Amino acid sequence: MEELGRTKRFAVLLCAEDSDYVKKKYGGYFGVFIGMLAEDGEIWDVFRVCSGHFPSDDEIGLYDGFVITGSCNDAHGNDAWICKLLILLKKLDSLNKKVLGICFGHQVLARSLGGKVARATSGWDIGVRTINFSTSTKTFSKLKLPARLSLIECHRDEVHELPSKVEVLASSDKTRVEMFRYGDHLMGVQGHPEYTKDILLQLIDCLLKRNLIEEWNAIKGRASMEDNEPDREAWKQLCTSFLKGRL
Repeated sequence: MEELGRTKRFAVLLCAEDSDYVKKKYGGYFGVFIGMLAEDGEIWDVFRVCSGHFPSDDEIGLYDGFVITGSCNDAHGNDAWICKLLILLKKLDSLNKKVLGICFGHQVLARSLGGKVARATSGWDIGVRTINFSTSTKTFSKLKLPARLSLIECHRDEVHELPSKVEVLASSDKTRVEMFRYGDHLMGVQGHPEYTKDILLQLIDCLLKRNLIEEWNAIKGRASMEDNEPDREAWKQLCTSFLKGRL
């Protein structure tokens, strides 16, 4: 049982370098996640795992939960820091630590559980997409959420396979595994509940300049944001409720 009045402590495992835009407007991606997940009286720290900054075994014990961010790297890659992150995630699983994976974080968390991640067969998914919750899941029953929610997406990889021990919580017409859960301590979300429209618009421009997407990807992504509004408050409630053990 947790000590009464003990300060809750969480850590963001940052898997991407901050863009100039996000750094200037939000204080970096850490600031974006703080804006969505932090509540009064909590302590939040950041470990820039993509730069080799990982929590020590002693530090792991200080935290109630961890959040793995998005990344420009491939979750199916074998960069040294990704391999080290996989080891850390297996350790967090064995300790029953709460872990929320977002986009790349969702994919690398799935990989740590024995899942398979690769390029999406249907290519990039950029823009606002409708996410359909599984009718069989009771995970979010306390939150009284609708059967579907809109979410900002920006990814070209996806989870192709998951072991049978992992429950798929949601899907879309583009991606079969939009969300998953393992036990009551690990959860992945393929989309970006933390993103605002302006962050995605800047990212689209950046991907276009780097020739990582085609012009039609950008046009389609921008148009989806004009036509649809992401359900940011509902996603905030869902993610914070999971991370703080309120589901």
